[in-house]
Amino acid sequence: MKVILLMAVTADGMIARSSKELINWTGKADKKYFVQITKQTGVMIMGSNTFDTIGKVLPGRKNIVMTRDKTRVSNHSDLVFTDKDPDKILKDIEDQGFTSVAIIGGAVINTLFMKKQLIDEIHVNIVPRMFGKGLNLFEQSLDAKLALLDVKTIEDNCVLLKYQVIHNH
Repeated sequence: MKVILLMAVTADGMIARSSKELINWTGKADKKYFVQITKQTGVMIMGSNTFDTIGKVLPGRKNIVMTRDKTRVSNHSDLVFTDKDPDKILKDIEDQGFTSVAIIGGAVINTLFMKKQLIDEIHVNIVPRMFGKGLNLFEQSLDAKLALLDVKTIEDNCVLLKYQVIHNH
């Protein structure tokens, strides 16, 4: 199971101004890349704040929302609310025949998967914006080593960085 952390950040490293902000500042190129990767993996894992700011099930892929709120349930075939831990979620996805998954935020979910060394690649799209303050990619201190796989400039003056996460075993 290949786990890709897929995020857009400002040039000063923010993923949003706040956890409730609608991510509408990233531009067309980022959205296009997001759709391409999430449809390729077929499944996305996100936190409840991320799901709530998106506001709907994104079509053509399984939407898995991590939440501790037991009242959140879904009748939609492509929407799953779960309080399972990351390892179990990935095992379930693998059992369903998926070979890759995109983690799409926010900072709490990113940190949860990173701390458990479950992320294989990080795709960061750097958008030419600055927020000064806001939410970071992760919500806790980490010490992760990365190897650069690819760097390219895409439309809208965005820079797409792809890294492999080097795990200490």
